[in-house]
Amino acid sequence: MADLRHFLDLADAGGDAIAAMIGDAIDRKAARLDWPKGKADADRPLDGRVLAMIFEKNSTRTRVSFDIAMRQLGGGSLILDSSSSQLGRGESIADTARVLSRMADAIMIRTDDHAKAEELARYASVPVINGLTDRSHPCQIVADLLTVIEHGKALPGLELAWFGDGNNVLHSILEAAGLMKFNVRVATPKGYEPDPEFIENARANGSHVTLTQDAAAAADGADVIVTDTWVSMGQDHAHNKLAAMAPYQVNERLMVHAKKDALFLHCLPAHVGDEVSESVFEGSQSVVFDEAENRIHAQKAILLWSFGLLG
Repeated sequence: MADLRHFLDLADAGGDAIAAMIGDAIDRKAARLDWPKGKADADRPLDGRVLAMIFEKNSTRTRVSFDIAMRQLGGGSLILDSSSSQLGRGESIADTARVLSRMADAIMIRTDDHAKAEELARYASVPVINGLTDRSHPCQIVADLLTVIEHGKALPGLELAWFGDGNNVLHSILEAAGLMKFNVRVATPKGYEPDPEFIENARANGSHVTLTQDAAAAADGADVIVTDTWVSMGQDHAHNKLAAMAPYQVNERLMVHAKKDALFLHCLPAHVGDEVSESVFEGSQSVVFDEAENRIHAQKAILLWSFGLLG
């Protein structure tokens, strides 16, 4: 169906819709201050709707935030994973998409291969949302942008600095940069740069993207400092990679190069002592737990957009 709103990458929604998502998330979050987490919003916009969630990778924040998001929007959710569903016994993504489309109102998938999310969307007749793939993590970045704005920073012209592996989270940050008109400095060791496609697209959309192997230079005057685990889920614990990443640890020596009011973000889980020092992770500039909480409010806005109720 041509009018389906799949959310596989941020560009599927576009800058105006992302801005609308952030605005709606701020309003809904404020409206339920001090409410029980499971209480539905007053308008219950997804009353009677069900989200099917497919997990082929472990999850804490994505699993809980989507479940709570659906409850707060008045709907419900159910969870499938490879070990307890027919996906683990070889049922195709295409058949799974067609079955779930007849049983649920939307599908979220968290998987290792972006092609699986694309195939799911191709065969589904309900909205499909990317909860994480090896290519991108768009839901995380909506929460990150929400967190940055909540802490008083405007997105246009923002200077964001990334340290470490050029991974899926960075890909979605670069995509967001082009859509929301902020700049990105990428400090990463040689051989671990992000996919050039994301750099080129961000630049084509007006973002200034800098690649460097000089961590201090990347941090200089930055508004936001971001990192992620150096070894992603499913990867071997590669000692050579950890050695290459060591100069890019976010620590107090690095933070002094950023602006005094710079924020520190990390999508979690963190390996404190590797990509970030304990003093930064637990410090006053760290907003990682605000960021984690905001996954709920970001997911709510993404769901509403996917159902055609926002933007």
